[in-house]
Amino acid sequence: MPELPAPLPYSVIDAHTHLASVTERVGMPVEANLELARSVGVERLVDVGWDVTSSRRCVENATHHPQVVANVALHPNDVARYPELVEAGLAEIERLANLGPQVRGVGETGLDYFRTLDPADQARQRDAFAAHIAIARSANVTLVIHDRDAHDDVLDVLDAGPLPDRVVMHCFSGDADFARRCVERGFWLSFPGVITYNANAHLREALAVTPREKVLVETDAPYLTPVPARGRPNASYLVAHTVRFVAAQRGWDLADACRQLTANTFEAFGGPWGDDG
Repeated sequence: MPELPAPLPYSVIDAHTHLASVTERVGMPVEANLELARSVGVERLVDVGWDVTSSRRCVENATHHPQVVANVALHPNDVARYPELVEAGLAEIERLANLGPQVRGVGETGLDYFRTLDPADQARQRDAFAAHIAIARSANVTLVIHDRDAHDDVLDVLDAGPLPDRVVMHCFSGDADFARRCVERGFWLSFPGVITYNANAHLREALAVTPREKVLVETDAPYLTPVPARGRPNASYLVAHTVRFVAAQRGWDLADACRQLTANTFEAFGGPWGDDG
């Protein structure tokens, strides 16, 4: 694993990680992951499911670790790959979404046209996305959206009916124009480590037009590791690099940026948790 970054001057939150995947891919137990994060000031995490099994594990992690809250969902790629599991899977996601305050979101749900090219599979994704939206609204939790190569269709689905009060664009991948369209709808934009990559000027332009109260940071660990650790496994402690990068890009004082990002994440996920919950 990459070395520890310098501790941040104020605590922050990793707004999107996959604790189970870090354990499986890197061999890092959840407790070690949380301790490394805490040592650099990343004191809270949002643990995100992508199928029934991982969603249940997220709920377990949130139940046993007060600094963690859970998101539950069927990932759009799984919806396309396993259509026979969607009906029962959605019923279980609905049950999990209503378990209580340790579950703060439904997601990551949405559309992925990068891996899903067949129009019939894309239609199934849109149907499942709409079902997730209804679950999030009924459970009064945050909707967390995966959007890959599907910007217009994502907004079309979202605009088709009533939404929950809080919507987060996970791993924001659009340009400044798309950022404005999302912000106009009141969404939070969550920026991962890829914003630090030289090729991704469009993400930095999107960050520049996002109101400071709508900016979140995330790892999407074990993927999308930020510079200077790019190419190595990601974990929540490395979001400190992204925080510093975002603060520098926006010209924010680092301590003020940490406080703002923490306040934003609490607001996006329905209020404080952990020591502040």
